[in-house]
Amino acid sequence: MRIGLYPGTFDPITLGHVDIIRRASMLVDRLVIGVAINRDKGPLFSLEERVEMIEHECAALSKETGAEIIAHPFENLLINCAQDVGAQVIIRGLRAVADFEYEYQMVGMNRAMDSSVETVFLMAEARHQAIASKLVKEIARLNGDVSKFVTANVHSKLMVKLGKTGGL
Repeated sequence: MRIGLYPGTFDPITLGHVDIIRRASMLVDRLVIGVAINRDKGPLFSLEERVEMIEHECAALSKETGAEIIAHPFENLLINCAQDVGAQVIIRGLRAVADFEYEYQMVGMNRAMDSSVETVFLMAEARHQAIASKLVKEIARLNGDVSKFVTANVHSKLMVKLGKTGGL
């Protein structure tokens, strides 16, 4: 069984993430969405809320692609998480050249710790490349329209979390 790990904080999951998940799930039999606990980032959504949003968004994708897609919280090193879930490949999304430098360093460190786990980079479709969870939250906080960047379900949860009225 080909198992892939797509890690991130997903605070919240965006259409860019969904695009990468859809495409990655066509490459593996099981795609584990590694939901980083990362207390240093101070996420807006709780771990439970992020996992629930991922599970909701991935239910249809799993049926569409035939891959099993599961959410898996983790707080250890990424390479250890990959080992824990039996992943042969780590999937990373790239938005811009700026992402590549950090990702390049991470690949080198991960390969030094376990050379049997490969890393694959996927670029989101052009229309999703600029989307970042951090920017989505900032735009929403300042009353901007983020409905083009997240699903209706996530948009609704974001508006509730920020105490905004209206939804879509």
